[in-house]
Amino acid sequence: MIRIVIMTVIYIAVMGGLIFGAAGRLDWPMAWAYLVILIVSTVALLVLGDREMLLVRARKEKGAKTWDPFLANISFLLFWPGSCVIAGLDYGRLHFSPSIPMPVRLIALLAFAFGLAFSVWAMLANKFFVKLVKIQTDREHTVITNGPYAYVRHPGYAGSLLAFIALPVALGSLLALLPASAGLSLWVVRTYLEDRTLHKELEGYSQYASHVRWRLIPGIW
Repeated sequence: MIRIVIMTVIYIAVMGGLIFGAAGRLDWPMAWAYLVILIVSTVALLVLGDREMLLVRARKEKGAKTWDPFLANISFLLFWPGSCVIAGLDYGRLHFSPSIPMPVRLIALLAFAFGLAFSVWAMLANKFFVKLVKIQTDREHTVITNGPYAYVRHPGYAGSLLAFIALPVALGSLLALLPASAGLSLWVVRTYLEDRTLHKELEGYSQYASHVRWRLIPGIW
C-alpha cells in the first residue's frame, strides 16, 4: 500500500505541475478547486477501497483484451493531461476562449465533483474494478449489481464522462473541450466493447443487463 500511496502522490503532483506549468501562473482558484476535489476523491478511494482491487490496479495487468490498452491509454491522455494542459495554456497564455460566467463555471465544477464521486462510488462497490478490460477468472469474477450498478451498467465510465466534459468549462476553457470530446468518443467505444465482452464471457451478465438496460445514461444509452 505504501507504493500505491507514493504513486498517488506523484500522480497528483504531476497533474498540478502540468496544469499550473501550462498556465504559467498560480493565481487560478478553479484549478486549485479541481486539485482539491481530485485529492479528496483519491484519498476516499485509498481509505475505503478494496485492498486487493487497489493492489491489482497498481501493478501491470495481464490478460486484457488486445484492443483495450490503446483505447484506455489514449483516452486517459486526452482526458487528464490533455484537457488540463490545454486549459492551462488557454487560461494563462493563449486567452482563446471567451469569458465563461462564474455561475456557469461553478455549476460545471459541481458537475465535475459529482461525476468523479459517482466513479469512485463505482470503484468502492466493485472489487473487480481494474484498469483494463478482462475477465478475472483468477479472482472468481462475478457480476456486481449493487450501488451505482443498479442504475447503469458502467457507472465508472458514466461518472468519468460527466467529470471530463464538465472540467474544461469549470476551468474556463472551451478549447480544452476538444481533447475532452475526443477522449469521450473513445470512452463510448470502449464502453460498447467492454459491454459486448461481458455479455459473451461473464456468467450472469446478460441476465443483469436485461434488468439494468442502460450502459451509461438512463433513458438514452
